[in-house]
Amino acid sequence: MDPSPSPRPSTTASFERSLQFWSSLVERQVLGDPGSFIRRVPHLSFVWGEAHVAFLRRRFEAMQVSPQFSDMAWSTDPQQLREWMPLVMAGRRLDQPLAATRVERGTDVNFGALTRQLLQGADLRLGQQVLDLQRTSSGWRVQTSSGSLEAPFVFLGAGGGSLPLLQRSGIPEARAYGAFPVSGQWLVCRNPAVIEAHEAKVYGKAAVGAPPMSVPHLDTRWIDGKRALLFGPYAGFSTRFLKQGSLWDLGRSVKPYNLLPTLEVGAKNFDLVRYLVGQVVQRPKQRIDSLRDFLPEVRANDWELAVAGQRVQIIKQVNGRGSLQMGTEVVSSADGSLAALLGASPGASTAVDTMVEVLQRCMGERCASQAWQQRLKALIPSWGEDLGASAEHLAQIRQRSNALLGLNA
Repeated sequence: MDPSPSPRPSTTASFERSLQFWSSLVERQVLGDPGSFIRRVPHLSFVWGEAHVAFLRRRFEAMQVSPQFSDMAWSTDPQQLREWMPLVMAGRRLDQPLAATRVERGTDVNFGALTRQLLQGADLRLGQQVLDLQRTSSGWRVQTSSGSLEAPFVFLGAGGGSLPLLQRSGIPEARAYGAFPVSGQWLVCRNPAVIEAHEAKVYGKAAVGAPPMSVPHLDTRWIDGKRALLFGPYAGFSTRFLKQGSLWDLGRSVKPYNLLPTLEVGAKNFDLVRYLVGQVVQRPKQRIDSLRDFLPEVRANDWELAVAGQRVQIIKQVNGRGSLQMGTEVVSSADGSLAALLGASPGASTAVDTMVEVLQRCMGERCASQAWQQRLKALIPSWGEDLGASAEHLAQIRQRSNALLGLNA
């Protein structure tokens, strides 16, 4: 099997390919009404203070070079900012530098609704626990809480539960990995008037020492067809790998081969550990105070805390040393019969490219064949192309995706 798939494109390019893939499935009527899983919601980055405004301007100017960001807007005008995000600007002090960038063609993706449509007709066996993985002459035997089944190929996409299953498989590639669990919490708005007054995803700037996934944002989302408003994330620490997992998950994942890398990561990431401890001991008032940076006129009674889930970040041995990885990683066996997805969830932005990487790693010869490449090209029209090379071609690709997914303004 091919252990070295093509380098991953940028997150923006990956998301364009995700949109193309879903567009093709809508066109072929594999997916139903796209409004049930994707909606247009502008994305903004908003900062205040001289240093942060200067940083955002430099980032905006650098991104404008690429056709993928040529439609990004910039403003320091309070009136323009009010039009973009009235709730955020209400009651805000104007005696300080303010700035925002805005991408009108942002989206909100309900990945749960999308997944349910994609799995229609599949043989789903829910509510079962995978207890063991054993090699067979033809692939793998998967032992579950209700019996066993055999398969020539196994994909471990169990979120935080992927690492323990990968370790149980016994493949040598698993020995390079450990885990660092981080829990996530959000403030959820319960006031319909406040929810209706905001329609955007507004991102701030992460605190010093905070992990990348902790960038605070005020987030319009659509859940089960209803508009919602969330703010966060607030990080925490738990030894569980899943929300309903065992407190022993972390301890059981530490093996002789990953003990030292795990300890090294703890020693080298003291700022992160301190940040997580601070998040764990936060009082409700402190969470509301951080929200007040985004919503000066916030009322605490409009919001309540909800636990979102667990992230299990990767601890990977790099040149014999432990390194904390904040992204997503595909791990596969040498014979291509098993693959696992570790790390933070790839989300809508990179989900399609991640699964293509699984195909390249585990079914390399077939994936490289002309027949498979033609099928990929049919599903993802920009397959094999650089979307940043031609503004005209990118516009054509986006026009198709917008029309099929109902994303036109």
